[in-house]
Amino acid sequence: MGDTSSTGYGGAARWNGASGQAWVQTQALMDAMYRPLEELLVEAVSARRPRSVLDVGCGTGATTVAVAARLGEGSRCCGVDISEPMVAAARARGGAATFLRADVQEHAWAAGEFDAVMSRFGVMFFDDPVRAFGNLRGGATDDASLVFVAWRDIEENPFMTAAERAAGHLLPDMPPRRPDGPGQFGFADRDKVHGILAEAGWTGISIEPIDVTCAFGEEDLVGYFTRLGPVGLALPGVDDATRERVIDTVRPAFAPFVHGPEVRFTAACWLVKAHSTGQ
Repeated sequence: MGDTSSTGYGGAARWNGASGQAWVQTQALMDAMYRPLEELLVEAVSARRPRSVLDVGCGTGATTVAVAARLGEGSRCCGVDISEPMVAAARARGGAATFLRADVQEHAWAAGEFDAVMSRFGVMFFDDPVRAFGNLRGGATDDASLVFVAWRDIEENPFMTAAERAAGHLLPDMPPRRPDGPGQFGFADRDKVHGILAEAGWTGISIEPIDVTCAFGEEDLVGYFTRLGPVGLALPGVDDATRERVIDTVRPAFAPFVHGPEVRFTAACWLVKAHSTGQ
């Protein structure tokens, strides 16, 4: 989802520019691809029947809308993201959820503003994650819950790097991965995540591995890898001939994940839960 810090991993400039626009353009594809994770997250969040939910790094709003629909009347669900294009797309969905464009690290949350915090792939980009989670803790009630999904190790998620591995020799200016810093795999280290949350004041921390099958139509595969990720960021700067070579080179690299009309892969993630108190 959208980067929720002002400078980390491209920060606001990236998510209000090419990356944010790419997520908006592929909104339907991404919603369908990540629906199993959405359902898992909504189930986990709604189990405690929270009254006020904050969805961090909400992107185009699928998870926010889904949890609002699950909780129904009497609940308040707000999605927050730093990307104006994605927040605008989220607002266009309609429904009971509300959306806020803000920097989670810096925004002045009112004390006790929410009793649940959730995120699907929206918390790995903070410049200062301890500060960000501490700021969220400051806006939570004393018995609030925290539930989020983050990627495990890059080596456990070969689908996510198939395009850049195949196209590396054709796109030498691709943005590099930052496995130890803000980025998609920034929360791969379980001990690191535990330490961040504990230092930020969250307790009862649980970090469990989950493997979730995700899928989308094969007809959307080229659109997926030419718009998103390092390849998607690099392609606008090349000529048409190079673009065609990239497509012809990358498309076969996804063969292990293509099953007839469907592209299918395993998302190797952490399901992280915590509380604002020791309960």
